[in-house]
Formats: sequence, structure tokens, C-alpha cells
Amino acid sequence: MKFYTQIQALINSMRTDEEGATAVEYGLMVSLIAVVVIATVTAIGIALNTKFGLVKTALL
Repeated sequence: MKFYTQIQALINSMRTDEEGATAVEYGLMVSLIAVVVIATVTAIGIALNTKFGLVKTALL
């Protein structure tokens, strides 16, 4: 009977423990931020490449 009580206590503590869910939420937020940063840097890089190409053409 003591084993059953310990198992019940363990199950109840798992139900109320939300640390894993919080870690997943933070992971999703970090992933979303990384995607936005990568997209922004890529867009800026393409725009800069175009501008430098125009400058190069004007100089030659």
C-alpha cells in the first residue's frame, strides 16, 4: 500500500509540474526570434548587395 501511495504522489506532482511546458514555450519563442532575425539579415544582405552592385557599376 505504501508503494501505491508513493506512485500516486509522484503522478500528482507530475500533473502540477509545469517546468517542462515553460521550457518548451521558451524554446518556441527563441526559435521564432531566430527565424525573424535570419529573415531580416537575409533581406538586408540582399538589399546591400544590390546597392554595392550599383556602386560598382557606377565606378567602372
